[in-house]
Amino acid sequence: MNISEAKEKIAVIRENIGKVIVGKDDVINKVLICLIADGHVLLEDLPGTGKTMMSKALAVSIDSKFSRIQFTPDLLPADITGLNVYNRASESFNYVPGPVITNILLADEINRATPRTQSALLEAMQERQVTVDGDTRKLDDPFFVIATQNPVETAGTFPLPEAELDRFMMELSIGKLTLEDEIMMLNRFENEEPLDTLKSVATGEDIIEIRKLLSEVSIHKDLVEYIAKLSEVTRADSGTYMGVSPRGSLALLKAAKTSALINGRNYVLPDDIKQLIVPVFLHRILFVNRKDKVSKLQYLESLISRVEVPSEEFETA
Repeated sequence: MNISEAKEKIAVIRENIGKVIVGKDDVINKVLICLIADGHVLLEDLPGTGKTMMSKALAVSIDSKFSRIQFTPDLLPADITGLNVYNRASESFNYVPGPVITNILLADEINRATPRTQSALLEAMQERQVTVDGDTRKLDDPFFVIATQNPVETAGTFPLPEAELDRFMMELSIGKLTLEDEIMMLNRFENEEPLDTLKSVATGEDIIEIRKLLSEVSIHKDLVEYIAKLSEVTRADSGTYMGVSPRGSLALLKAAKTSALINGRNYVLPDDIKQLIVPVFLHRILFVNRKDKVSKLQYLESLISRVEVPSEEFETA
């Protein structure tokens, strides 16, 4: 597979998911960037906006295993990772896999579980493995976590620890439908469920092959420096308790290269970076005296504006 073929394959996957998720091509695009860049995504939005449907449509589109975990306060780490069960016949312990042994994992309402249970995902998300009773097992490839949380119903929830938030490449919101898109959705879903008839248009192996092409995408040294300066300004400013981590800088670089790839280019442009700064950075920063997302976004945008955007001929990077 070459870069041109990869662009076409991603376009087919995007269009296929669009049969179920109406009017949200940009969100679908960013979810696919996270998948190809080997990251994870946190979807924060109101109930009924299509978070679960997005996850299922993606799994069907790439013909991959799908698991769902409904996070609740009484959920235990073993309910995620699996556990060893004693077999009397063989007089030995057999491993019973948990839902984390999959390709696409939907962690639904992740903030309703205790921090102890949430932490069971940390090893899986970062190292692509789980350890149960001292035995470490590698996870399937690809392995992609889509976590959701409801920003309104906060009673009985637990804030995600910074270490866990940092493992999500992006935080996205599906957002509201336009009037035209909602009418289209109502007509499409009136008499049938499009997800029931959705067909696979790719495989997990295709995603792995596309990932290999990221090594062919170059990024100019000025753009690498631009990413580093963007991260530095979030760490140095007095309006933040904690800025973007080195993991966040690397996430932005990988996401930008993936954006270039799915647009059929073997080089990164400033626009690849600029369109991804907010979804990659915003959830990683602890702001001083700023609680609501609007004020956080405005402050981040003010920080971004301080960093000069490089202007070179990046086609020859």
